[in-house]
Amino acid sequence: MTAPGSRPGTLAFVGLGVMGSPMAIHLQRAGYAVRGYNRTVTKAAELVRAGGKGCASIAEAVTGADVVCLMVPASEDVQRVLLGAGGVVETASPGTVVIDFSSIRPEVARDLAERGARCGLRMVDAPVSGGEAGAVEATLSIMVGGVAADVEAARPVLETVGQTVVHVGASGSGQTVKAANQLIVAANLQVLAEAVVFLEAYGVDLDAALEVLGGGLAGSAVLDQKRDNLRERSFAPGARMALHHKDLGAYADAARAAGVVSLLGALVTELMASAIACGDHDLDHAALIRGVDRLNGHALPTD
Repeated sequence: MTAPGSRPGTLAFVGLGVMGSPMAIHLQRAGYAVRGYNRTVTKAAELVRAGGKGCASIAEAVTGADVVCLMVPASEDVQRVLLGAGGVVETASPGTVVIDFSSIRPEVARDLAERGARCGLRMVDAPVSGGEAGAVEATLSIMVGGVAADVEAARPVLETVGQTVVHVGASGSGQTVKAANQLIVAANLQVLAEAVVFLEAYGVDLDAALEVLGGGLAGSAVLDQKRDNLRERSFAPGARMALHHKDLGAYADAARAAGVVSLLGALVTELMASAIACGDHDLDHAALIRGVDRLNGHALPTD
């Protein structure tokens, strides 16, 4: 078993998409021997070019690994990777640290941690914030749930891919904080979109307006990262609308279970659902501004 705080030799990384691929590459370059797996095999190409290994199955990647990392889209995918035939629970050795970077429902994370613990696995839920840019630059904010000793064992990996790493509580707590994060980001994006359309209606110098707003109390990381998307209506996905909508669903379910009233949460969830119904699911979540444009009768380039 890897000692807490030590650097493991071999690391399996399952899920080499927009976020997972740069994270795996950072880990390879930091000295870990990374074995990557993705259902679309060609997505391992960048990791292989960085010196890692592409694997043909989860079992091939996981067998003998000191640490297993997951970055897959949804709760069902995490369950499949962990519990399915040839999955992590079946192939990982007792004592293996399993870090789930995916954003999933808190109750699923708690259940999987309990199942993993019964098999001797050290489960840590560690969803991230920062989007593709944060993954590429290794500046992610990581909210971590799990047993303190397991979190410390995972910390060298977490601090390789993230800039802000905070243990927020027991298993599932990382996912709970991520749900709150997604509420805040969605609400911020929506109100920024409305502000941009308002400023445009008055013919204000938009670059200058966003610069001064960003320097005051209205400033935010969302404004810093998404101002170009909003101003230029450019929506190459750094964080896809469909995944953010999925996360808001997890937030809504958790809020309902706790008896928490969330008026803005309900509103932004419906606005994002509307965007998806209009075909914007594969666009960056900054495409919420397209919904504001629609409500104001503005023609959209792809409509």
